[in-house]
Order: sequence, then structure tokens, then C-alpha cells
Amino acid sequence: MACAARNAAGLKQTVNTIRDLGREAISIPTDVTREQHVNALIRQTTDIFGRIDILIYCAGMMHAGASLEMSLADWELVLKTNLTGAYLTCRETAKMMKRQGGGSIVLVSSAFAERVLPYCLAYVVSKAGLSEMIRNLSFEWARYDIRVNGIAPGYFDTDMPAAVLGDAKSRKAVLDRIPRRRVGDPPEIAPLAVYLAGDASDYMTGEIVYMDGGQANYTA
Repeated sequence: MACAARNAAGLKQTVNTIRDLGREAISIPTDVTREQHVNALIRQTTDIFGRIDILIYCAGMMHAGASLEMSLADWELVLKTNLTGAYLTCRETAKMMKRQGGGSIVLVSSAFAERVLPYCLAYVVSKAGLSEMIRNLSFEWARYDIRVNGIAPGYFDTDMPAAVLGDAKSRKAVLDRIPRRRVGDPPEIAPLAVYLAGDASDYMTGEIVYMDGGQANYTA
């Protein structure tokens, strides 16, 4: 398994955890906003393992603030990370998958990709684009036996929504709109990712599975 991220310390910890489970893992520090980094990631991975059967892309970032005050640099960084980086990684991975006869790609979108999330314009635009990328690439690459699916999480206990969930009033407002009345725990996503990446979902492609405690269905 090849693990890639900008955070070298966090990357090392992830690789060590995988190795403690008796699995082979390598770390490749990567900035997905830079095409040469993505190309190097795929090249190094194939040099070491010989093939790429599964890609799970979960790089993401958010900029919170009024749209009238958002700088072009902030806008571009969010789109480069969430959308352009996903495209570059998928494109280079799919080239290898096409040569080897297929593979599975799982992209992490957002339950807010098609909903309003106030003061997070760049984020929702990038995730909406990612959802459309999933649908379009699944159609285009089906002929190569490459499946492309997505996961659309709602609020999870991660660093990204920490500021909102850490404020008691804001947290209550969030929970009031989630039928399950709680946020997700990151390990809950893992079984879904394994399912979408593996042979059990071989007949699925172009699908985006929501995991948001029922929030997407809440219209009040």
C-alpha cells in the first residue's frame, strides 16, 4: 500500500499503523496541487508494487468566510486540492489501470456537494465538481474495466469541522439537523470504502453513497 499526504509526520504515523497490522506500506510525501508530485507518486508506486488496483482519494481542504472577502489564492487552493488534484491523480492512476486491465477508484466527495453550506463557497463548488467527475469518469472508463465511485460524508469528528463542532451553540445547531443526532466517527467510513474498492461492489460504478446520519434527507 502506498500512502500519500503533505503532512510527513501524519503520513509516517499512518504507515507505521499499517505495518503494525502486518501489512506492507510505504509513504510518499505528495502535494496533489502540483502535477509533478502526482506523477512522481504514481511512478514510485508502480515501480515498487508493479500495479495499482485501488485508488482512494480523500485529500481535501476548506476555506470558511464570506465570498465577497475570499481571495483568489484561497479560492484556487481549495479547488486545486479538492478537484484538480483529484483529476490529476485519477488520470495518472487510470493510465496504469488501463494497461493492467482494470481497477477501482473511490473519491471522497461531500454530502454538501449539492446543498448550501454557508460561507464555504469554494468547498461546495469543488465537491460538486468532484461528484460530477465521478459520474463522468465512471462512464468514460467503464470500457477499461475501471470503476469510479464516491463517498459523500456529512459531519464527522475530524479536524475540518472542529471549529464548528467545538462551539456548543454551533454543535447543537448541527446536531438538530442530523436525524441520527450525532456526528460520524471516522472509522465508520472504512468499511464502506473497502466495499466500494473491492470485488463485492463489482457491479457498481458512477455511484455516490451518502454517509451523513440522514442529513441529506432533512428538508425542514
